[in-house]
Amino acid sequence: MRKAIIIFCFLAAGFLSFFPALADGKEDVVFVVPIEQNVEKGLHAFLKRAIHLAEEEQAKAIIFDINTPGGAVTAASDIGDLFQSTSLRKVAFVNSNALSAGAFISLAADEIYMVPHATIGAAAIIDNEGNTAGEKAESYWREKMVAVADLHQRDLEIAVAMTNKTKPLTLTADKAYQVGYSEGTVKNLDDLLIKLKLENATVKSVDETFAEKLARFITDPIVVPILLSIASLGLVLELYSPGFGLPGTMGISALLLFFYGHLVAGLAGYESLILFLIGIGLIILEFFIVGGIAGIIGTIAVITSVFLAGENVLNMAISVLIALFLTAIVLIIMVKVFGKRMKFFKKIILTESTNAESGYVSNVNRIELIGRTGLTITPLRPAGTITIDDERIDVVSEGGFLDKGISVKVIKVEGSRIVVRKVDNT
Repeated sequence: MRKAIIIFCFLAAGFLSFFPALADGKEDVVFVVPIEQNVEKGLHAFLKRAIHLAEEEQAKAIIFDINTPGGAVTAASDIGDLFQSTSLRKVAFVNSNALSAGAFISLAADEIYMVPHATIGAAAIIDNEGNTAGEKAESYWREKMVAVADLHQRDLEIAVAMTNKTKPLTLTADKAYQVGYSEGTVKNLDDLLIKLKLENATVKSVDETFAEKLARFITDPIVVPILLSIASLGLVLELYSPGFGLPGTMGISALLLFFYGHLVAGLAGYESLILFLIGIGLIILEFFIVGGIAGIIGTIAVITSVFLAGENVLNMAISVLIALFLTAIVLIIMVKVFGKRMKFFKKIILTESTNAESGYVSNVNRIELIGRTGLTITPLRPAGTITIDDERIDVVSEGGFLDKGISVKVIKVEGSRIVVRKVDNT
């Protein structure tokens, strides 16, 4: 009986050695994560969540489905660091284009596979106006590209050529494979799984949540100054209108969206949000007290909270300046063009004038006195009093001192100022 049990145990052990997946009760899992559109700070939070999920399930590999024209250099650098923080097998699947920041992210992966029509490269730093960045930024980015290429033993000269500011190198799928910047060319995801020997693995896709999509949109370098412009314009209009209405609601909503996106993206902490709420509270308090101190402190608190929410102080400063400039331009246009037509602006802009044609005068203008004569009843030094037909009138002499009892003539009337001259009786 004992021999039978021993033989059965050996047979069971041998059987299980041929089926390791059954022995541990787990199946192979592969995660597929898309990297699409522009690379910005909000993408980092999504990829961090995806990698965490893959680690929890002990995935055999995580495939990044890449199709991006590039984006923020700092965001790409952070994603590269994120890739190095995990021991998972990371595969870049260039499904169309991996340009600029997308090329850097691809190089940060352990392996790169491309579809036949895909391209990778063109990693020079270009701003929104099509201009290259300064030498300092170009040098930094070049060294980052070289470092990530060296990490996976790829040709460093090609990495440098990709960052060339005049003619950055772009590789097709075939060329990338020839120079060692790709492990192979595949038709599709199924073909890639076969190449990775994971065709039998369970494929799990990680998609962005609505909050993550919204955060990526809000943290886009183009959207940030637009949101701040809406916020500043709304709050400025609210300060010049009675009560609290649509402009203030619009401004505060834009700021709340700004902080929401940066909180979800992991860029802002709760201390910046608390400071923002304190600032808004002080601005609202300004409507109920006089002095202006609460409004000034509140404005400073709001601006400071915006800077704290942004990771890069310089970029945030540029966004704030753009917002203030656009606000000033829009206000000027709205006042000049629509000031007299829109009821809203009639409440905050004085459009009526008190002119003589409308019957408004600052005082009685006695122009009918010009040419008439009178008698000084007080000395004129040079101001004094005269009488004309028993009416006492305050006047000013044209010359110097005139004694009491001198005949004078009114020669000029300037508002309330009546000028007289001594009458020559000779």
